[in-house]
Amino acid sequence: MSENVEEKWISIDEAADYFGVKPATVRDWIRKGKDIPAHKIGKQWKFKYSELDEWVKSGKSAMD
Repeated sequence: MSENVEEKWISIDEAADYFGVKPATVRDWIRKGKDIPAHKIGKQWKFKYSELDEWVKSGKSAMD
């Protein structure tokens, strides 16, 4: 569990780059309730790579 504590938060731009999509696409996934593991910190959305990987593995990223 300690690896999650040390894992840094990434921005929408970094999450988009990780998936190979545009930041607007990630914002759209959040807005449309695609269950992407996004956390609002202040005024910004933040993500963790490990949570994004689990989201993809769970199949939720493929749901329409």
